[in-house]
Amino acid sequence: MSIRVLICDDQALVRGGFRAILDSRSEIEVVGEAENGAQAVALAQRRQPDVILMDIRMPELDGIEATRKLVAAGSPARIIVLTTFDLDEYVHAAIRAGASGFLLKDVTPAKLVEAIGIVAQGDALLAPSVTRRLLERFATTLPVADRSSDALAELTSREIEVLRLLAGGMSNAEIAAELVVSEATVKTHISSVLRKLGLRDRVQAVIVAYQTGLVDRGAH
Repeated sequence: MSIRVLICDDQALVRGGFRAILDSRSEIEVVGEAENGAQAVALAQRRQPDVILMDIRMPELDGIEATRKLVAAGSPARIIVLTTFDLDEYVHAAIRAGASGFLLKDVTPAKLVEAIGIVAQGDALLAPSVTRRLLERFATTLPVADRSSDALAELTSREIEVLRLLAGGMSNAEIAAELVVSEATVKTHISSVLRKLGLRDRVQAVIVAYQTGLVDRGAH
């Protein structure tokens, strides 16, 4: 089953470049292009993409507001924010709005395809060092209430272990290999962590790991 992708960027050349890359992949189907956030929100509701490539700086409605509207509307689409600048302050706002991660616009075709696959599977784009630095820098101001280590009291020791590995930037497959369990088991543990902590997604789980001291911010 192909991954349905919506491309949102105000520059036709950028949209065309991404489409050319993605159209060459049998496992990906581009279901639409939008040139601003308002179009992205409308198209996402009609086309039901699995992943949205969302530029941040656009006229009419920027990528941050578009992300916020999609999340508020309950869209299941995973949003990858596109930016020209590493650690752009707008990326911080986009993560707060509910984006699953971000990519620099000069990403290689192979990395773009890989990122879409990662996000479509429910993983967050947290492994790249720039994303980790972003989370470390803004962990205490991201949209999860400040928590003490007591917040982890409901988790089992295995769930805490999974959360620590997740916060270290590991994918489901890597966590499964590390713990010598199946990927399905890892997904079950992560779902349980999110449910017990009242979190929306894996990005918020990583933030909690930093806030509670489960992961040392200075370790990376």
